[in-house]
Amino acid sequence: MTTDALTVTTAAALAAPVSLWLAAAIPRAAANRQGPLVAKAATATAWFAFALAVTALVAHGFGPPRSMNLLAVPLPFDLGHFALGVFVDTVTVIMLALVSLIGAVVTTYARTYMAGDAGEGHFHKWLVLTLAAILTLIVSSNLIMFALAWMATSLNLHRLLLFYPERPDARLAAHKKFVFSRVGDASLFTAALLIGASVHTLDFANLDAGIAALDGTIPVTLHVAAWLIALSAVLKCAQFPFHGWLIQVMEAPTPVSALLHAGIVNAGAFLVIRMSPIMSSAAGALEALAVVGLVTLTVASLVMLTQTSIKVSLAWSTSAQMGFMLLEAGLGLYSLALLHLVAHSLYKAHAFLASGSSVDGFRAPVLRFNSGAPKPWHWLVAFQGAILMALAAGWAFGIDPTAQPALIVTGAIVAIATAQLLLQALVLEDDARLLIRATAIGAFVCFAYFALHELFEHALHDSVRPVVPSGGTFDLVLSLAVVAVFVALILVQHLFTRIPGPLRQAIHVHLYNGLYVDVAVTRLIVRLWPIGRRPPQPKNGADCEVPA
Repeated sequence: MTTDALTVTTAAALAAPVSLWLAAAIPRAAANRQGPLVAKAATATAWFAFALAVTALVAHGFGPPRSMNLLAVPLPFDLGHFALGVFVDTVTVIMLALVSLIGAVVTTYARTYMAGDAGEGHFHKWLVLTLAAILTLIVSSNLIMFALAWMATSLNLHRLLLFYPERPDARLAAHKKFVFSRVGDASLFTAALLIGASVHTLDFANLDAGIAALDGTIPVTLHVAAWLIALSAVLKCAQFPFHGWLIQVMEAPTPVSALLHAGIVNAGAFLVIRMSPIMSSAAGALEALAVVGLVTLTVASLVMLTQTSIKVSLAWSTSAQMGFMLLEAGLGLYSLALLHLVAHSLYKAHAFLASGSSVDGFRAPVLRFNSGAPKPWHWLVAFQGAILMALAAGWAFGIDPTAQPALIVTGAIVAIATAQLLLQALVLEDDARLLIRATAIGAFVCFAYFALHELFEHALHDSVRPVVPSGGTFDLVLSLAVVAVFVALILVQHLFTRIPGPLRQAIHVHLYNGLYVDVAVTRLIVRLWPIGRRPPQPKNGADCEVPA
């Protein structure tokens, strides 16, 4: 159900990004002259936007979707309308509260982090502009408006990535991100036009009804649009083999790394969730998304274990988590993908902001594979206990595998993670208290996982179109592959030290270098789209230019 009237929910959702756009309207020269003042204004506005987001969340709750268009312009060829407005559903208010909270915290952190820097005002100006673009993306009522905000987010972030233009790695990372983003932009805009040509509407409020009116017959144009949306999501989420920019973006100031988790690097998952009426009708695109996510989380998880830099290891972890998130979305588990997005954003933003303190906690400079040697009965007890806990939690919440067979896969992943916890406790056979605590934590994780799944499933009932299980051979093979990958990752972590020395060292070196995939991708990008010559730049990066 939708409404065109101005309500507390729609007014608060509209005011949140507008307040940030207004705060960032200060000219660049004035921002640099009044750096501390701009930092204070940015922090105050970010917290004000968070207050508005909380207002929208409380006012809307789990209510029906609402929309309000301020301006609508008809498009030719019966494509629908280009509209400026807000669309508020449960996904919107959750994302709005999440992103505005992280944005406010990052802005507050950056106020101290950038204090005294010559480009302090410039940095906060573009930080607020980036946050404003993200919030605009979240509340957009129209697919064209969404695509424009999608592009604006990337372009504003580009200025932050080049804050230190004298750093070659920063310039290279920003250049690769720029190229991938333009391909993603073109894919999303093309998908929007194909959707408009197929269902004759571009408004999110009418999209589901437009798909339903097709009577189950999905035209080829919508299948192509779904594949383009999947490509745009993959590029935005830094999936294999387009992940290199995310690893190298650590050259930017730490607040930028944290801000990436406020609806930027994880915007691909949000895109798939928002476009569920299209994606749920195109099984092939979802399956491809799941495969790419599975490959990415496998490679990134292995590489992460070999890294010696805290921030680089966190970046590889982010790539792996984005792969897991897209895997969940590809399996049609939109509620779990959104739950994962919320949890990971809060955790990883904090991890980056605290990365400097984390270094002090490590005396050894290298993160090594677990050198423990579990006995065979340890493995047996750990997996049996974990499977029983996962089954008990699923039964307690009435999970029906026939209705959502993909939950079997995620339930197995939870069991594998719990088994890892129990296995580490079992290795220390003389510490019964540790085993009891690990068992209690494992049980809590299993029950909390399914409880949160039920909560988000209920919350998103009116916001997403569910996927109808096909029960085909590919789904079975994919499910088995997912379980096999997670089991293999645990085995590698525990048994890696048993591989003969020279072979283990060779594997370690190749993984440390990311299997050299990004090297080939970088050479190809630089050959096709060279990094232009740049004039001498001030250290504060105030005159950073977009690659030509």
